[in-house]
Amino acid sequence: MLRAALLAVLACALLLPTSAQAWPNKQPPIDSGKLAPGAKRITYRFGPIHITPGQNTIEIKPLTQRPKVPGYITRFKPDLVRADGTTPRVDVLHLHHGVWLVDSQPTFAAGEEKSIVSLPRGFGFKYTPKQTWLMNYMVHNLITAPDTVYLTWEIDFIPAASPAAKRMTSVSTQWMDAEGGKAYPVFDALRKDAGAKGKMTYPDDVPNAYGRGPKRNEWVADRDLTIVQTIGHLHPGGLETYLTARRNGRTVRLFTSKAHYWEPAGAVSWDAAMTAPPKSWKVRIKKGDVLAVHGVYDVSKASWYESMAIMPLAVTAKPAGGTDPFARKVDRKGFITHGHLPENNNHGGGPPTLPDMTKVLDGPVADTRVTIESYVYGQGSMSLSGMPGRPPVVKRGQAVTFVNKDAKPSKNAFHTITACKAPCNKSTGIAYPLADGPVDFDSGELGFGPRGFTAAANVDTWSTPKNLPPGTYTYFCRVHPFMRGAFRVSS
Repeated sequence: MLRAALLAVLACALLLPTSAQAWPNKQPPIDSGKLAPGAKRITYRFGPIHITPGQNTIEIKPLTQRPKVPGYITRFKPDLVRADGTTPRVDVLHLHHGVWLVDSQPTFAAGEEKSIVSLPRGFGFKYTPKQTWLMNYMVHNLITAPDTVYLTWEIDFIPAASPAAKRMTSVSTQWMDAEGGKAYPVFDALRKDAGAKGKMTYPDDVPNAYGRGPKRNEWVADRDLTIVQTIGHLHPGGLETYLTARRNGRTVRLFTSKAHYWEPAGAVSWDAAMTAPPKSWKVRIKKGDVLAVHGVYDVSKASWYESMAIMPLAVTAKPAGGTDPFARKVDRKGFITHGHLPENNNHGGGPPTLPDMTKVLDGPVADTRVTIESYVYGQGSMSLSGMPGRPPVVKRGQAVTFVNKDAKPSKNAFHTITACKAPCNKSTGIAYPLADGPVDFDSGELGFGPRGFTAAANVDTWSTPKNLPPGTYTYFCRVHPFMRGAFRVSS
């Protein structure tokens, strides 16, 4: 049954037609793909990146693939490809993030939505060969087969020796992050924190989000500047990021980067594109203004773990005009940066491929310890038959304890135990299964890694809540969604 489940993951099932695309605001993507005067289009490839089975780690490595002469980068288009140039399906290999660090500062970035940064004419990121570039990447392997991929980035580049370079205004990146200052800047968007209409805004709707520390979503402008571009980054469930500015006690909104979903099930997968402001959008900020980024998630359908809300800004300190947002309203109309991506076609949620554990007989009652090994929950796994496939049973007030044996260094595979709605046995895809159980529970990613710079929980053992009412509870692994299981609480 495990073999069948893995084959179901790899099969090109439920490929939905995508020819009819609905553009937000009835507008096509803002990125036309046209070259600016004097620009050259260059594609670079970082790798090979050898992906181990189940990999979900963060790496930082030197980056030498870049222009040999100084100039300006005016457009940046990222991707994740195999050696033959094809893009792997997102339910098989997933670009959690790629961050291009320039002189230790995050400058360009990509998530699975693969937004294209296209600056207004006359603006560019200044580049010199003397800069130090590093690649910070996290490629997530959702299955048990190894793979090899490359991170690519296509840039439009205006050499400094070109006549067009004389008319360029240099910009830099001001990194805005709802969890700014953290190497792995994630937060949970949970159903219990839902506000109006099942939405949760971070950090606004989360009591004590930052404890007694500073507000990590804020940045105080250290100089007068003009913002010329921004695009938000969210995870599944995310609806929008928005940027605000505060001056003399007054707060105004500067731009809202919305997620446009092609996902049939709604805001529950990576099948989306983020919106960017029009090329005419420019906002003038004064020294001392407080900028803040906020992330809005739809928590009506599920809870979302390890979420993000990031909104990098392309800014210049040179006189570049722009609207003073405290004197006049800023144009906030947004345009997506690209259309639907075919690697998001396998949505999942089709006919059941696993048994309905609510109808399976009880498993062992005395042994409440479940080992996870070779990508299988040792007792109560939906991929096992006979007695091992029956859900373990505990009395109300007791707990089932899970131990991840795959966390040992030779495998280094992280696993979770995350509640999903029974029977949780349909086909795997980018939109199924979800963390939508009758109650929320989640173990975190059981495994080990550098503290603060990894998804790992840095434990290999976790126990279920002891206050669960009687019933059958199904769960899945957020890291490897083909892994499903169940346990039972008796009265």
